[in-house]
Formats: sequence, C-alpha cells, structure tokens
Amino acid sequence: MTHAGGCLCGAVRYVARGPLRDVIYCHCGQCRRQTGLYFAATAVDTSAFTLTADTALRWFAASDYAERGFCGTCGSVLFWKAHAASHIAILAGSLDDPSGLKAASHICTDGRPTFYALCDGLPQYPHAAPGVDIA
Repeated sequence: MTHAGGCLCGAVRYVARGPLRDVIYCHCGQCRRQTGLYFAATAVDTSAFTLTADTALRWFAASDYAERGFCGTCGSVLFWKAHAASHIAILAGSLDDPSGLKAASHICTDGRPTFYALCDGLPQYPHAAPGVDIA
C-alpha cells in the first residue's frame, strides 16, 4: 500500500507506505491559524515515510513540542511532527488520492470558533484524544 502526495506546486513530494491512521480533525488555535480553519490529518510511522522532493520544504517550530512542515514556495501546509514522536502527521488533503481515508474524531474542540458546528457524529475531545499527540 503506497500513498503519494505533495504540495500545490510540486516542490515537495512524499510517499507513505503501509496503512494510514484515520483522519483526526484538530481545532486548536495553531492549526486554525496555519490552515485557516482546522487541521485534517492522517499519520504514518516515520520509518514508512519518504520525501521524494524537498527543495522547498520548510519547518516551523510552533512550540517546544512539535514542528510544522510546509512548502516555502506555494505555502501548502503538509506535515506536523512532535519532536519525540515515531510518526508524522500528514495533511489528508495533500495526498494525491485521499479517497480511502475515513474520519475518526475531533480534538481540541475547546479551540473551535463558534462560526461552525460539529454535526458529523464523530467523538469530540476538548483537548487531546486518547493516544493522539497534540502540541
């Protein structure tokens, strides 16, 4: 099972091998500011993740806990990685074919703005969900 993806301009490309985690929606202030709404991410073990083009990849240390990867050319948000984690979160929309993914839950719902509602029936957690790293 191979999952390819990348940024809007193609300067950053990656391949993830094996199963991907179900999509988690993060509503924290950092994710909201970076994406404009909320972060919808899957994840894979770093040993199963390969960058195939990274000339424009930039990392921003958003906290002492984690960093966020994005394309320095087109601005596409791509990754989130806790410094000590063995997995990398991948923005679900950056996959070439995200059709096999399914949604799992919403985290950091205390940070959700009031102009949208969560009505999909998925579990909601005010902060972290069990077993999910957050910044």
